[in-house]
Amino acid sequence: MGAIRTPRDKWIEEGLRALAAGGPEGVRVEVLAQALGVSKGGFYGYFRNRSALLEEMLATWERGVTEDVIERIERDPGDARERLGRLFDYVGSAATPVTDAGVELAIRDWARRDEAVARCLRRADNRRMDYLRALYGAFCPDADDVEARCLITFSLRIGDHLIAADDGPRSRAEVLAAVRNRLLS
Repeated sequence: MGAIRTPRDKWIEEGLRALAAGGPEGVRVEVLAQALGVSKGGFYGYFRNRSALLEEMLATWERGVTEDVIERIERDPGDARERLGRLFDYVGSAATPVTDAGVELAIRDWARRDEAVARCLRRADNRRMDYLRALYGAFCPDADDVEARCLITFSLRIGDHLIAADDGPRSRAEVLAAVRNRLLS
């Protein structure tokens, strides 16, 4: 009986975890193999080198935070407010290696030093903002209001977990619910 190979997507997921923990420098074949409990030989069956893995990780992340999320939200019927509600719920609860906040931050940091990563990040951010514009635009007639809601929504996604301030008399969940209600009104 032959050995079972570690699936390609497991290498990518583990690479994204390593990226979140230590930036692109932390993505090392030996470390990934050890974390997966396999030899590093299987890595080369999928990727010609570490750079190829980094490129695939970036493409997986971009697809995962744009098209995959949009397809998931669009799968069920409903008006724009209902779809935004599903989007808020999904983004708030999705804990996959691709949608992990640590990966998002690591890619943003990496983009400051690598122009190819910066281009990927710009594409992903523009795609996400365009989707938000389409949803908010379906019930907000004022273009300035649409832009403001989009920026608030996206800023909340990127920065909420970075805010260390206490929430005052309400819990963070209560405050986020209030923001959501205001954005969807």
